Amino acid sequence: MTIKTGDTLPSGEFSHLQDGVKSISTAELFDNKTVVIFAVPGAYTPTCSARHLPGYIENVEAFKAKGIDTVACLAVNDAFVMDAWGKSQGADGKIVMLADGNGDYVRALGLELDAAKFGMGKRAQRFVLVAKNGVVSHLAIEAPGEFKVSAADAVLAAL
Repeated sequence: MTIKTGDTLPSGEFSHLQDGVKSISTAELFDNKTVVIFAVPGAYTPTCSARHLPGYIENVEAFKAKGIDTVACLAVNDAFVMDAWGKSQGADGKIVMLADGNGDYVRALGLELDAAKFGMGKRAQRFVLVAKNGVVSHLAIEAPGEFKVSAADAVLAAL
């Protein structure tokens, strides 16, 4: 079943690089915070690198001005790839780069994408969610091949 607005996010863990690979629980990420998480099908992929991540990096202060505590990027990649991609894009200190290496969290959200025909296996659909204290207050899932509703400017307009 796909997560929807008003649902409480499932518990789980992500990994990120911080003095080695570290786990971050959903409780650490979401409890008593307002968080924007946008998911991409893959680090270093064309739309993700040229438009999706850069839009959030450029607008991180605008999100903070609207009461967002954390902006995070999620992908079914490992923590090393997410860290390298974030650094190459200038996301350090701005966007939390979250790895869902096996796609467990994306699957728990019901937002898995089968990209096997592109040689990418199971990935995340392109989506964005806003969670207030772990409850989804905004969710936008892109249609296949689209990049509109999960763009930073679309989310800022919805806040």
